[in-house]
Amino acid sequence: MDTTDSKIEFDEKGVCDHCNTFYKDILPFWNYGKGNEAALEKIVEKIKKEGKGRDFDCIMGMSGGIDSSYLLYMMKEKYGLRPLVFHVDAGWNSQLAVNNIERLVDGLGLDLYTEVIDWEEMKELQLAFFKSGVPHLDVPQDHAFFATMYKFASKHNIKYILTGGNYSTECVRNPIEWMYYQSDSIQLKDIFKKYGKGKLEKYPITNILWHKIYLPYIKRIKLIRPLDYIPYEKGEAMKLLKKKFGYQEYPQKHFESRFTRFYESYWLPERFGYDTRKVQFSSLILTGQMTRGEALNQLKERAYNPETIKQDFEYVATKLNISTSELQTYFEMPRRTYKDFKSLEKIYKMGSAVMRFLKIEKGGKR
Repeated sequence: MDTTDSKIEFDEKGVCDHCNTFYKDILPFWNYGKGNEAALEKIVEKIKKEGKGRDFDCIMGMSGGIDSSYLLYMMKEKYGLRPLVFHVDAGWNSQLAVNNIERLVDGLGLDLYTEVIDWEEMKELQLAFFKSGVPHLDVPQDHAFFATMYKFASKHNIKYILTGGNYSTECVRNPIEWMYYQSDSIQLKDIFKKYGKGKLEKYPITNILWHKIYLPYIKRIKLIRPLDYIPYEKGEAMKLLKKKFGYQEYPQKHFESRFTRFYESYWLPERFGYDTRKVQFSSLILTGQMTRGEALNQLKERAYNPETIKQDFEYVATKLNISTSELQTYFEMPRRTYKDFKSLEKIYKMGSAVMRFLKIEKGGKR
C-alpha cells in the first residue's frame, strides 16, 4: 500500500496503518483460523439443529470465485451442511464463472438458486454511475448481490447466510475513496436521480438500518464467515478445487464478473490511479501467502491485457448500449468522489466506531 490511499498513515518505523491494524486488531484473535475450529463446529451444529425438517439449513452466496467455491466445498463435505447455493446474475457473468459454479454445484450434488437482476434497470444504473464520474462503479452490482440475498433470507425465514468473506485474503480493506460503501442506498438513489433514466422498480435496494439492525437483531438472521474459523490458504484451496472439480483459475480476484474485470484492471488504475491489486497482494503478504518482492514484480505489469483491452472496451460499451466514443467521454471527464453526492457516511462511521468498541467488527477505519 502507498499514498494512492490518501489517508494512509506511517509510524516512526515506516509501517503503515493497514499493517499495524492487522497485527494489533486482527491477528491476535484470528490467528490464521488456527484453534477456532471448535467454535465453528458449535455454529454448524446450531445451524443443523435449526434447519431440521427444511429442504436446506442455510443459504450460501456463490460468485464462482475461489473464496465462495472453497467455502461451499468445506461446508458441504467436511461439515455436512445442506446449503442452498445462491447466485445473483447481474448480467456480467464470465463463461468461466458459469462453468466453475456448475462444476461445484453438480459435483457436490447441491441445488442452485439464481436470481436474475432486471437488465434494463441494471444497465441504466451502471450508466448513471459512469456519468457521475465517481470511481466506485461496481456499486450497482455489489448492492444488488447482497440486497437480493438478504431479501430472500428474510422472505423465506432463513436464519443463516454463509459468505466467503475472510481475513486470509481480505484483511486489508479498500480505501473508502477507492470503493465507497456499496450498501449506501442514499448515494445510489442520488446518483440515479441525477444521471439515470426511468425508475428503479425491480432493482433490489436495501439500506443500512434494515440489514445491520432489523435483520440481525429483530429477525435474527445471522451472517457467518466460516473461512475465518479454519486455516485457509488460497494456493492450497485452488489446488484442491482444480483436482476435485476441474476448477479454472481467474487472472485476478473478482474477475468472475466481466464488468469487474474491466473496471478493476483498467478503469480504476488508468482513470483514477487506484490499483486494487495493492490491497489484494497486501492481504496475502500479511497472511504469509506472498512475498513483498513477488507483489512488486507483479505490479510492474498492467492488470489488464494491452492486446485485448480494445475488445473489452467495445464489449462494455456495446453491453451498455452506448458507443465506444461515449464511453471514452466518461473516461476523460472530470473525476468526482463519493463526497460529491448525498450519502450516509456519518452513519457508517458512527456505526463502525460502535462496532469496533464492542469488538464486533475488526479492522481499520476505512
